[in-house]
Amino acid sequence: MENKRDIRALTREDIESYFTEIGEAPFRAKQVYEWLWKKGAKNFESMTNLSLPLREKLQANFVINHIRVDEMQRSNDGTIKNAVRLYDGKVVESVLIPTDNRITACISSQVGCSLDCNFCATANLKRMRNLNPDEIYDQVVAIKNEAENFYGRPLTNIVFMGMGEPLMNYKNVLEAIEKITSPDGLGMSPKRITVSTVGLAKMIRKLADEEPRFKLALSLHSARDEVRDKIMSINLKNPVEELRQALEYWYSKTKSRVTLEYVVWRGINDQKIDIDALVRFCRSVPCKVNLIEYNPIDDGIFQQADEEAVLAYVKALEAAGIVATIRKSRGKDIDAACGQLANKNELEIFN
Repeated sequence: MENKRDIRALTREDIESYFTEIGEAPFRAKQVYEWLWKKGAKNFESMTNLSLPLREKLQANFVINHIRVDEMQRSNDGTIKNAVRLYDGKVVESVLIPTDNRITACISSQVGCSLDCNFCATANLKRMRNLNPDEIYDQVVAIKNEAENFYGRPLTNIVFMGMGEPLMNYKNVLEAIEKITSPDGLGMSPKRITVSTVGLAKMIRKLADEEPRFKLALSLHSARDEVRDKIMSINLKNPVEELRQALEYWYSKTKSRVTLEYVVWRGINDQKIDIDALVRFCRSVPCKVNLIEYNPIDDGIFQQADEEAVLAYVKALEAAGIVATIRKSRGKDIDAACGQLANKNELEIFN
């Protein structure tokens, strides 16, 4: 087993070279590649257009480290949360979010998280490792299948807003997106994919240099350093002004507006000074603002602000010509809403 290679870590050219070495026709690589990515094959036995001896040879030399959905929970509002078992036994969570006009997959990029945002349940888990491109891809395929099986509708959108910081797993996330958007993979439009970051200014600039066609979201939550420093320690090395400049650079390279994700908490960022700071920030960065309903992870200091405070944000942003939307959270009853993914329960295998 130790000598087997992960076949999905190989390029199509790598697989072609392997077939040439063993005296097989190079076109077999295209067939295998299609099974691995477009058809989502979980084993070599299912590759029925290959001869049995060739399948056995592949089985002897390679492994497909496919994910397994150990547990699937369904919310009263139709949201589905998957507990995804990885090849090494570790578990991440991903979420299917249905609305009237779209079905969104919320995908994890790391096992746990190394950042310690005080309001997020995932922060209670240490970062154990990055997910491989195929493990990210498999989460999307699982939710795509659930969308079709349970709702009779296609997957329309993907957000990297699950467990982990996507820009700290930069290479693998970009490779997964390439597979998801490729005609050889799922063929999804990159415009329907959003990568969300807590705000790594250097990595936002690096990503902008790639001139990607997918969208960027920033979990901002305060445009005041004195507040953001306390609730998101990443701000100590990535202060608000550096983030603002990085987002300006992003827009100059991509011409794509950023989505600012923003939770309003009672007694933390619900005052006029907080609103004014956000309006100033938005005036220099082409963006829209999602004001997100908070999902408490305990009885601590982070509690949803009064409705009046949220509406005051909306009024001020709209008066400044900035699009602002209030987003109601879904899947709260199964701990599937924003900030709640944390693998709280011991898992039982779900077949």
